[in-house]
Amino acid sequence: MSEFVVAGAGIVGLCTAIRAQRAGYQVTLIDPNSPGTGCSKGNAGHFATEQVFPLADPALLPALPGMLLNPLGPLSIRPRYWLRALPWFARFLLQMRASRRQHNTRVLSALCQDAMNSWQALLAGCNLLHHLQRAGNLLVFERADSATVARQARQYQSQGVDLAVLNRAELRSLCPGIADSVTAAIWFKNTGHCTDPFALSRALFQQFLAAGGHWLETGVSRIAPGTPHRLTLQNGAVLNADQLVLSAGIHSQGLCEQLGYRVPLEAERGYHLNTRPTTMPPIAIASYDRKFIMTPMDRKLRLAGTVEFAGADAAPDYRRADQLYQHGVALWPALAQAPDPRVRENQWMGNRPSLPDSLPVISGSRWPGLWFNFGHQHLGLTLAAISAEHLMALIRGNESPLARALSIDRF
Repeated sequence: MSEFVVAGAGIVGLCTAIRAQRAGYQVTLIDPNSPGTGCSKGNAGHFATEQVFPLADPALLPALPGMLLNPLGPLSIRPRYWLRALPWFARFLLQMRASRRQHNTRVLSALCQDAMNSWQALLAGCNLLHHLQRAGNLLVFERADSATVARQARQYQSQGVDLAVLNRAELRSLCPGIADSVTAAIWFKNTGHCTDPFALSRALFQQFLAAGGHWLETGVSRIAPGTPHRLTLQNGAVLNADQLVLSAGIHSQGLCEQLGYRVPLEAERGYHLNTRPTTMPPIAIASYDRKFIMTPMDRKLRLAGTVEFAGADAAPDYRRADQLYQHGVALWPALAQAPDPRVRENQWMGNRPSLPDSLPVISGSRWPGLWFNFGHQHLGLTLAAISAEHLMALIRGNESPLARALSIDRF
């Protein structure tokens, strides 16, 4: 049986490993950290198939000065990091051109279109469908007029996103606990949420082991590509692989550099705050005005969001997590009656691996049998299953129409 190695045990790597097992491979999964930690543990739990628009938006340009001046804004750059981030942002600005933005939107839309069905198929095969709640999610508006809401809805619909616009009465029927300040909402119908992202990852890992998978809790020190590919691990062991997938999130950049690929991967740092109100919304609620999302989970309501560029190794600024509390109370007043959640055990920060065009790398390499699957920005959970499908199709020799757009050679 051919030896198949996946480097990286986040949600993308786990889905890749399981898809490879189903294709008949003997799979070894390696990671220096426990499976499903990092962004796979702390994400918003939102299967965000409506998020088809890349981050590089010309509307951000007027906000750039504020990004430098406001350390707690929804999108911020730490002043000391600006010069180091400049090459990435130069590429990012180029992606704002109309032709590039349209291209990137089309590719993201194509990935998101089948993402939920891909998750459905993967989880059904593991008897884990209870982790997938397919009731949609809301985008709520507080200050926007009806024309703005309608314009936003049309933009999503132009990319095939299934939705309904709700007025105040319809919204309160669906979500009685929402604040009076909310005047309208868009209900995205083909999205969902996960009640515990870490439990999902752990369940997938147990499924991987039960199917005969091998687990090594160590990192990769050196890759010598060839036939087979030779990996020197941090524990001193040497591992040979006929098929090798690099799916290590933000750490994929260093592995790619060993192979001569200079990939502009940047840490798009996100924060969350776990809260415990007495009543919970039935589905995830995102705020158009406040730029955050709250997701009902097992025994908690997770408030998540913000984008911070500070480098993967910078210390977290947990004020960014704490400020989510005020936003949460403003949208879900029941939070004000619960204990104040702003303590360290409820705070989290993670490094989401992002590329300037907001597209992942799902690609082969200049060496047969060496593959990449990383760079999913804040859509790692959403696109994990469909990305694994696309990669396995490449490995089988079935190149999809998206292959060129997702290739590592685009950089």
